[in-house]
Amino acid sequence: MSSMTKKINVFAISDSLGETSYAIAQAAAVQFPNTEFKIHRYPLIKTTSLLSGIMNKAKRENAIIVHTFVDPELSEFINSFCADNDLTVIDALSDVIQKFSQEANEKPLQKAGINHNTDKEYFNRIEALEFAVTYDDGKDPAGFLKADLVLLGISRTSKTPLSLFLANRGYKVANLPLVPKAQIPDEIYQVDPNKIFGLTNDPGILNEIRRERMIAYGLNPDTNYSNIDNIEDELNFANELYKKLGCPVINVAHKSIEETATLITESLESHDQK
Repeated sequence: MSSMTKKINVFAISDSLGETSYAIAQAAAVQFPNTEFKIHRYPLIKTTSLLSGIMNKAKRENAIIVHTFVDPELSEFINSFCADNDLTVIDALSDVIQKFSQEANEKPLQKAGINHNTDKEYFNRIEALEFAVTYDDGKDPAGFLKADLVLLGISRTSKTPLSLFLANRGYKVANLPLVPKAQIPDEIYQVDPNKIFGLTNDPGILNEIRRERMIAYGLNPDTNYSNIDNIEDELNFANELYKKLGCPVINVAHKSIEETATLITESLESHDQK
């Protein structure tokens, strides 16, 4: 991303967990690849005093506001603040609630987060997220046999971000980093190959990503970790394993996390239907 790229701050604010406001902002942001949207998440905002501090910060940063307040007092406060201070605001919930109320001829409960109290899907997501953290980076090989799907890949092929993204969709994901000459856990060979996804990338892209990672840590970017020959050896090792397992392979180069996740879920669904 060039230094001339436009940067925009987005504040996703809610009196609940803020998943909806964040998802809306994220879904919109990916449509503009030439602009850097930095999304700040502010969940569980219950008072105007707390909200006031956030909004003053938004004013200083000229941020776009996306909010999903159920509490009408908080919704009115934030909308008025944005109008008075010339901030762009997206009220993503109030209008929907009002329209539903009119059609249903019923007053809304106006309680934040009540869908999570009985939402089985929500609790499944929480369980899946805990699973992903527990079995990240091959910490416990037993997780491969319990997982809905397993991600394999060398360093910097998006295993952990993908695991967490898929977990937020309710999938229990375990992943394993691949290192040449390292022993592959026996459990991997016991998993249905259709539930294993081998991740790969282009050598040049991996070289750039790894160099930038070393620079971010204040280290010399030219190491064995970023050496292009070593990267190609790692990719060859991974591809040989994928052939041996007979699992689907996805090249994540030039793909967003969302795109890769969609390929994975579509593959799983297609297999389940057979």
